[in-house]
Amino acid sequence: MELPAVKGDQAVAVSNQGSLADLEAKIRRAKLQRQIMALPLVAPLLLLLIFAFLIPIVLLLARSVDNREVAEIMPRTSAAIASWGGETPPDSALFEALAEDLRAGKPEQVALVAKTLNYHKSGLRTAVMAAARSARANPSGNALDYLPSANAAWGNVETWGAVKQALPRFTDFYLLAALDLKRNAVGDIVAASPESSVYREVLYRTFYISFLTTMICLLVAYPLAYIISKATPRGANFILLMVLLSFWTPLLVRNTSWLVVLQSNGVLNSFFALIGIISPSEPLELVHNRVGVLIAMVHTLLPFMVLPIYSAMRSMSPNYMRAALSLGAPPFKAFLRVYLPLSLPGVSAGCLLVFILALGYYITPALVGGPSDQMIAGYINQFTSGTINWGMAAALSLVLVISVLVLYFLYARIVGIEKLKMG
Repeated sequence: MELPAVKGDQAVAVSNQGSLADLEAKIRRAKLQRQIMALPLVAPLLLLLIFAFLIPIVLLLARSVDNREVAEIMPRTSAAIASWGGETPPDSALFEALAEDLRAGKPEQVALVAKTLNYHKSGLRTAVMAAARSARANPSGNALDYLPSANAAWGNVETWGAVKQALPRFTDFYLLAALDLKRNAVGDIVAASPESSVYREVLYRTFYISFLTTMICLLVAYPLAYIISKATPRGANFILLMVLLSFWTPLLVRNTSWLVVLQSNGVLNSFFALIGIISPSEPLELVHNRVGVLIAMVHTLLPFMVLPIYSAMRSMSPNYMRAALSLGAPPFKAFLRVYLPLSLPGVSAGCLLVFILALGYYITPALVGGPSDQMIAGYINQFTSGTINWGMAAALSLVLVISVLVLYFLYARIVGIEKLKMG
C-alpha cells in the first residue's frame, strides 16, 4: 500500500523541481531585462570611459611595439634586408635599396629614421644624415662605393644589424630595452651593456619607494584615524580639516614649500639649531635625497590612507570592544583580536590606493629628490616631453602597468578582494 504513495511523492518532487527551475529562469530573464533597460542610462558614461580613457591608453601602450612609420619610409631597405643573414657584410643590392629610400624620403622622414636608428645604435643619426646627403649627391653612382665613404659606419656589420632590428613593422626593441635586454646582430636576446642597464633598477626603486611611502602612511594614518573616530564631532571635523588641507594646495607649490622647510638653512634645520639638537655648521641633509622624497610623498598621500581607515572605524559598533572587555580580554588583546580585524577593510583599501598612486609620482622626486631617487614615471615623462621617444615611453608604461596588475592579483589572491569592500 505504500508503493503508490512513494511514486506520488516522487512525482510531486519532480514537479517541484521543474517549478523551481522555471522560477529561476524567470528571475534570470527579469534581471536581464532590467539590465537592458538600464543600459541607456549608463551608456554615456561607458562611452566616455572607452573613448576618453581606455582607447588612449591602449593606443599609447601599442606604441611600444608599433614601428610602422619607419617601415613605410624605408620599404626597399625592409624588403632587401629581410634575406640578409646578419653575419657577413651586405651586398650591393642592400646598399642601393638604402640609397633609394633615403633619396626618396622627405627631410623630416629621413630625420625620423635617423632618430630611430640612433636608439638602436649610438651614432647612427650622423651616419643616416650623411648617407642621405651622399645619396642625393650621387643619384647614379654605386651606393656600395659612396655610402661607406660618406660615413665609415656603413662598412660595419653591427650598423646593418641595427638597421635590420629597426625596420620591422612590429618590434620588441623597446620592450626589451625597458627590461635592460637587447638583440644582437643575429637576433638572439642578450643582456644590455652595463652603462645602459638602468631600467630594472629604476623599476625596483619605484616599487621600493612606493612601499616605504605606503608603510609610513599606514603607521601615521592608523592612530590618527582612530583619534578622529573617537573624537567629538567638532574635534573630528577640525582634525579632518587639517588632514585634507594639503588637497587645497597645488602639488608643485607643496613640493616647493618642502624645499624651503627641509633645505640646509631652512625652517626645520634652523629650529633644530635653535634648540641645540644640531650644530648650525652641520645641518641635517633632508632634501635632494630619499628622506625628502618620503616626507613630501607621505604628506601628499596621507589623506588617501586616513579616509578609508576612518570610514572603516566609523562603521564599527563599539559593542564589539565592550563585549571583548567584559569577557575578560585585556585591552591590547581585545584590540588585536577584535578591533584590528574589523578595521582591515579600510587598511587594505588605503594601502592599495596609496601604493598605486605613489607608483606614478615624478614631480616630487624630481624636485626634492636626488639623481638616485628618480622613479619610473620621471623617465616616462622625459621620453614623452624631452627626447620624444614614444616607443620607449610606451614600453616603460606597459612594464609598469603589467607589474601593477601582477601585484594587484597577488594581493587579491593573498588578502582577498572582499577585504576591500567597505562596510
